[in-house]
Amino acid sequence: MRRSSTDFAGYDCVKLENDALSLWVTRSVGPRIIGLALPGGANLFAEVPDVTLPCPGSGTFSFRGGHRLWHAPEDPRRTYMPDDGPVSIMDVENGILVAQPVEAKTGIQKTLTITMPDEGARVVVDHALRNMGPWPVELAVWALTQFRVGGTAILPQPAGPADEYGVLPNRHIVLWPYSQMNCPQVHWGDRYLFVEATLRGGAFKVGFPNPAGWLGYYLDGTLFVKQADYQPQATYYDRDSSSQCYCGPRFIELETLGPCSILLPGEAVTHRETWTLHAGVPFRADESAIEDLAEKLGLTKGGR
Repeated sequence: MRRSSTDFAGYDCVKLENDALSLWVTRSVGPRIIGLALPGGANLFAEVPDVTLPCPGSGTFSFRGGHRLWHAPEDPRRTYMPDDGPVSIMDVENGILVAQPVEAKTGIQKTLTITMPDEGARVVVDHALRNMGPWPVELAVWALTQFRVGGTAILPQPAGPADEYGVLPNRHIVLWPYSQMNCPQVHWGDRYLFVEATLRGGAFKVGFPNPAGWLGYYLDGTLFVKQADYQPQATYYDRDSSSQCYCGPRFIELETLGPCSILLPGEAVTHRETWTLHAGVPFRADESAIEDLAEKLGLTKGGR
């Protein structure tokens, strides 16, 4: 793994790279991973410096694009705290630790530990929230990745029986108020949902418990896969949605959440995602084809 300082997408950044991929971490704002690319390739992440959300009483949150860390449950007064200030960055083995100053209004400090453990196209991102305030806080780690539009999200669904007789429900799907069931970009399969990132207006968001533990996005001949542990006995926000996908006209997001936690003063909770990039893999938004691909990539360990 090699580290250097550079400008990228208008930000002062640290670049981490090996022979298989490059990523850019903002130093001037954040913490954000603002870029991810294969050698010689374009940034897979969205770049949306003009997209913002109001944070009541605290100004404006800028999406910017790329990968970010929030804390759930979603409440604009807390979740959308601006992250416009510089972050501290220190070296760790095979990577860096990026720390944001403590949020004055929430008492929460966000950190990302980003490592490239080998020379492959693999990144490990540990998301941590620490309660630096004087009282307990209930929250969950929420990891969100914004991609350029034009591709297709792959959302695995549990298809096997939930009981020995096969008579009990085996899944549930969560929709947000602005999500239309008949959205033409959404293809409802038995084992996979596919979301085409080609919306011209409006938005669509879906969430679900994800025992398979992975989500995918295929764009320009490259498959991005993020994996995160699912704890079946834990409680998750958003009606137990450990995985979520949001799609709008400017970007599509793959999101994972950790379980609900109560952090006492000084305590922290960590949520790990592992990213892999697969270049040149065959892709067809077909359940059988994706099942074969998932098995080939070793992704079929659960949820079936």
